Amino acid sequence: MPLRMWRARSFQRLARREVIRLCSSISHKPSTLPNIKTKSHQRLHAEKHKRKKQRENAILSTQHNNAHEELAIKWSEKERILYTAQTPPGSKKDTTLPFPSSYSPDYVESSWYQWWEKEGFFRPEQHEKVSHAVDQNFVLCIPPPNVTGTLHLGHAMTVAIEDAVVRWRRMQGHRVLWVPGCDHAGIATQTVVERMLLQQTGKHRQDFTREEFLQEVWKWKHEKGEEIYHQLRKLGASLDWSRACFTMEKGFSQAVTEAFVRLCDADLIYRSEGLVNWSCALESAISDIEVDSKELSGQTMLSVPGYQHKVEFGTMVTFAYPIEGCDGEVAVSTTRPETMLGDVAIAVHPSDPRYQAFHGKHCRHPFTDRLLPIVTDTMVDMELGTGAVKVTPAHDHSDFLLSQRHALPRLTVIGGDGKMTPLCGQWMEGVKRFDARQLVVDALVEKKLFRGKKGHAMALPICSRSGDVIEPLLKKQWFVRCKEMAKKATQAVEAGQLEIIPHFYTKTWKNWLSNISDWCISRQLWWGHQIPAYRVKLLSATGQQEEEWVWGRNEEEARKRAAVKYGVKSEDISLTQDPDVLDTWFSSGLFPFAMLGWPRQTSDLQRFYPLSLLETGSDLIFFWVARMVMLGTELTGQLPFQQVLLHPLVRDKHGRKMTKSLGNVIDPLDVIHGVSLERLQQKVMEGNLDPREKVVAMEAQTKDFPQGIPQCGTDALRFALCSYKIQGEDISLSFSQILNCRHFCNKMWQTLRFTLRALDGNTGPVGMLKETAPLTSMDRWICSRLYSTVAQCQKAFEEYDLHTVTAALYSFWVHNLCDVYMESVKPLLLEHGGEAAVTQDGSRARLAASVILYHCVSTSLALLSPFMPFITEELWQRLQPFRDEAAAQGSLCLQPYPHSSQLEHWYFPEVERDFLLVKEVIRVARSLRAQCGMTKEKPDMWIVCSLSQAQVLLHFESAVWTLSRVSRMNIFCPEEGESLSSLSSSPPPKDCLVGVVDHTCQLHLLVQSGMNIDKQVVQLTQRRRKLVPKLEEILCKIQAPDYLTKVPAQVRQQMDSKMSALEQELKTIEDQLKVLQTCK
Repeated sequence: MPLRMWRARSFQRLARREVIRLCSSISHKPSTLPNIKTKSHQRLHAEKHKRKKQRENAILSTQHNNAHEELAIKWSEKERILYTAQTPPGSKKDTTLPFPSSYSPDYVESSWYQWWEKEGFFRPEQHEKVSHAVDQNFVLCIPPPNVTGTLHLGHAMTVAIEDAVVRWRRMQGHRVLWVPGCDHAGIATQTVVERMLLQQTGKHRQDFTREEFLQEVWKWKHEKGEEIYHQLRKLGASLDWSRACFTMEKGFSQAVTEAFVRLCDADLIYRSEGLVNWSCALESAISDIEVDSKELSGQTMLSVPGYQHKVEFGTMVTFAYPIEGCDGEVAVSTTRPETMLGDVAIAVHPSDPRYQAFHGKHCRHPFTDRLLPIVTDTMVDMELGTGAVKVTPAHDHSDFLLSQRHALPRLTVIGGDGKMTPLCGQWMEGVKRFDARQLVVDALVEKKLFRGKKGHAMALPICSRSGDVIEPLLKKQWFVRCKEMAKKATQAVEAGQLEIIPHFYTKTWKNWLSNISDWCISRQLWWGHQIPAYRVKLLSATGQQEEEWVWGRNEEEARKRAAVKYGVKSEDISLTQDPDVLDTWFSSGLFPFAMLGWPRQTSDLQRFYPLSLLETGSDLIFFWVARMVMLGTELTGQLPFQQVLLHPLVRDKHGRKMTKSLGNVIDPLDVIHGVSLERLQQKVMEGNLDPREKVVAMEAQTKDFPQGIPQCGTDALRFALCSYKIQGEDISLSFSQILNCRHFCNKMWQTLRFTLRALDGNTGPVGMLKETAPLTSMDRWICSRLYSTVAQCQKAFEEYDLHTVTAALYSFWVHNLCDVYMESVKPLLLEHGGEAAVTQDGSRARLAASVILYHCVSTSLALLSPFMPFITEELWQRLQPFRDEAAAQGSLCLQPYPHSSQLEHWYFPEVERDFLLVKEVIRVARSLRAQCGMTKEKPDMWIVCSLSQAQVLLHFESAVWTLSRVSRMNIFCPEEGESLSSLSSSPPPKDCLVGVVDHTCQLHLLVQSGMNIDKQVVQLTQRRRKLVPKLEEILCKIQAPDYLTKVPAQVRQQMDSKMSALEQELKTIEDQLKVLQTCK
């Protein structure tokens, strides 16, 4: 009776059979352990796929859409004011023109950047001209974006963070160098140019010579490759453009050649045969980051480049191998049946009792007639399936390692062009790999060896550049030995020489580097750094020569090396340079020192290397950061930077990563200038997206941006991006946050207009900050709040907690300066004919308040400058007439950043502490006014409190009655003993509204007889009738059975907030109605 051993997914798969390992850095050492695919790993893939589907379904569902109609950003078009003065590019903007009535990004952002750049403000040489300069460098490089692309909001996050830190250090007086650069992006650029040439000339790359094609790429680069730099300038990035670096320019290419030669000489680069991620469409190996993982829940038909019809994926085929010499068979399963033509063995666990009798036996291959040994290996999982695994070393990463342990042959049955090779036999030679898949299954059925097929959840690796399905292929390539370099990189972090921020990435760093594989750096492209290695042919040799290689900085040096190596004359050698190019990440890994002129000992290299900081997205910690550390340490003997700051991924409001493949990326220029919904959707249609992804992307846009995206301006975008916690989890971007920051810009604008009105009587410079002393309690409070804010910013900047800095600055400007101080001194500053203004004390108080307001605004603009360079420059320049001549010159970006030591004479902690009571009294008073529906009325107010509280309130008496909007403030202190002459001797009237501040302080508001209580009751009742159905509707949605599964967490959180707000408002209405009933 035949032995049928059915198997679904046996073997922990020694690093993914069904899910191809996404790795281009393959180790070739038998001791290297593979990734083991366990059931938990499969569950993770299934859960990830499930979450993706849930997000998509939630976007498309009616329930979700209704919720988003309420949560979508709502805005009205603002007047666009243009700067129309004739200012030549690079000339300083004219700020003597009339001040526009409202903030407009178009007006504010005009001309400033060209002036900054022309004046050289962003160059380190400017440091010598700064009066507050300190002898410290601050150096970093921008992560070089691909020359082919355009920036998205993830890039904008990087720019906003880096420029904030750079501008802060520059204002501190550091010698700052921030180098811009662009990556040549081998695969991406070659793909773009090939597509362009095909459209324009109808020719493929192969129709050109290599030199002709490279000329076309350079031509494209010169015509189209500056878009990235244009976007960086629009974002206000204060980069030193005189040192801009492109990874294919001559100097950088020399650095790449030098690095390769030195690493080869150190035996850290070698040539070997190994498995790589291969794109058949590109006919090249590709790196991990160029591989996308497409989650499949089961049987799925997908379009594949080069195939007219869709190809089936997500199925597991089971077939049998007959055992030679006995009546039995072993059943194995695979998602890639075409690879069985390259099977060389079957593996079982040595302790598996079911196979004890078959150790050392063979199975007969049904198509090639090869004998396949049954080998034993402890990596086989007996618990999965039947414990039997087909071994295909040339097409599976785990099987390749197994073949090393068991000395198995490696048969390549799929070629680099994606067609089956002659090893498959004449019936299959030249057939496309996915056409061969069905032919193999049909042949198995014909031979009665087919045992079934079923759906199988899997992650399919896709080439992000071509859309092709990745094929692991065995190729001779150049590899970098990483183990020893990785060990040094790990030790640098452990020894504190290299700091990774946030610190929780330190563990990730150590774990990854401890298990690092060697790095494949060969790419089968034309565009890139051609590998400076040469295949040697000895002209005097007879017969077939083995493959021999030498390397050199040029062919002449390589020829000399070969002559010495083989003991022959130079003229007796023929050299052929390797046509492949180096992985783009190899050249990127050299960026921190190659950009400064390495290997030449340039002045820049000597002055600015190593860098102070490397800031980038957390997803590049291994692809880029680790490789820079390894290569920099090896080639320069120094760590390339002292600190690494990693920010999280930017996701959309649905929690999805922003990627081109999902159609949810946003161009920062669309946020800066505004864009219509139609244009957003046109961009999606122009992309190469899966049809379902297009539907989901456009539906999300319709719900999120029904009116399009409003014009927010650069400053608002930058401030919003820096307002997120960058040292935490992934960021779910909220456009309402960006819009709020745009409103903040207008708040700043109006604040300066008020300040200029308050300073209208000043004919010259106001007093210097160090000479200015606050006069009143409110002056002391705002001065102390400014000191505390500066101290908080100082500490948070040092720790790169930018969200703390932005929160502190927003809170000071809006809640302290505008809402409290300016409102309290407005009568004093603007009512020139009032009683306070004509007295000597009043005039003195007015002058002091206007000077303090000036210094608060001027200092705050300096504090905000690193985040909002355009509006702060515009407003700071408007204050020029009130500065001394020396301080009025130049740009805000070169002024000293405020430091708490300059404001120590303004620190009054007891005043800040006392004002907490004042704020609470004002809050309760306004709440009582709102409960009674008072708008213009100013009732009398009694404050019943303790003696100590009375003393505090009397110090701030003017602010209390002004901000509480009462006509008179009476303070009654029921305590016995010593009293104050300013206190009221009689308690408040009985018919008052009462509000509680704390257990010792109550407010009594006298309701004026003229107030229409009945009308107010009717209005509140009507409002309650409107709110109750809304609350019931939300409750109905929340209580729906599928609410938790279909609605994303972010939307649920927003719905909960909306529900809480409605409940709070209804409670307030009930409280108001109760109070009004008592007043009848």
